[in-house]
Amino acid sequence: MRAAIVTNPDAPPVCEDVPEPEVPPGREPLHLVGAGLHNIVRGLASGRHYQGRMAYPLVPGIDAVARTGDGRLVYAGYARPPFGTMAERLLAPHQVEVPAGADPLAIAAGMNPGLSGWMVLTSRRREVGALGTVLVLGATGMSGGLAVQGALALGAERVVAAGRDPESLERLRGVGATTVSLAQDGPDALEEALAGALADRSPGLVLDYLWGPVAEAAFAAVGRGGADAEADTAYVQIGSLAGARASLPGELLRSRRIRISGSGAGSVSVEEMLAAAPEVMARFADGSLSVPYTAYPLSRVGDAWAHTGRSRAVVVPD
Repeated sequence: MRAAIVTNPDAPPVCEDVPEPEVPPGREPLHLVGAGLHNIVRGLASGRHYQGRMAYPLVPGIDAVARTGDGRLVYAGYARPPFGTMAERLLAPHQVEVPAGADPLAIAAGMNPGLSGWMVLTSRRREVGALGTVLVLGATGMSGGLAVQGALALGAERVVAAGRDPESLERLRGVGATTVSLAQDGPDALEEALAGALADRSPGLVLDYLWGPVAEAAFAAVGRGGADAEADTAYVQIGSLAGARASLPGELLRSRRIRISGSGAGSVSVEEMLAAAPEVMARFADGSLSVPYTAYPLSRVGDAWAHTGRSRAVVVPD
């Protein structure tokens, strides 16, 4: 069969013939429909993800939509390296049926980035009963944009979407978010931009896909909250696109009821992610969540690896 193969951490994958997967008793191989090329897929293949270095050669890919032998479409994950999902046939330990009417390639593109915010949002809603003001830092990225859509779909009173890309911000404004441009010069300007958007109501929940100096500006802006501040703020760090470290002021912890935590592989179990998968797929099916994607045949996996822009690359069979 054909599969994408990564031979070293600095090389893009190539499409090669590889042996068929060895099928354990009682299981069957799945037939690839589409595998999303997520940031974590590149990070694992390059050895730069926090989960550690990989053994080479490896087949990249952590999840996919695939077809079973009896024709059912399933969301399949999470394959264990070095045997990933970017192959004509794959074995994955977990499967969840794709709902009727869902675009399978949208599911392949959007489940990984969509789950990152959805799980935080639904956990917060279960904890406090409702979503008040939600701030999303990095809202113009794929994961952040889906988090904004998810917060609106789950009934947040107000969603503040902060990011750099003006076209994406305009699109988020069109679906009901308050937008803040992070294309500011210097930390003081960043703080003022965020503080202005939060002047009427401090956020009850912050989803941070950026960290670094943006998080520091957000800490300062949240710390300005006065009598109008919500009872407490849950600040959840999900990504580090703006920097790996951020300085947390002690006075913020003393002056506000704020809880700072992280969400990602390691802090969230596979079982928890799979439990959330049916509802997230249903939201893709009914249009509450949407994601642009660009499909690449397996033979062009190198082009998929180099893909940039506002859509998610999805690897499909030739």
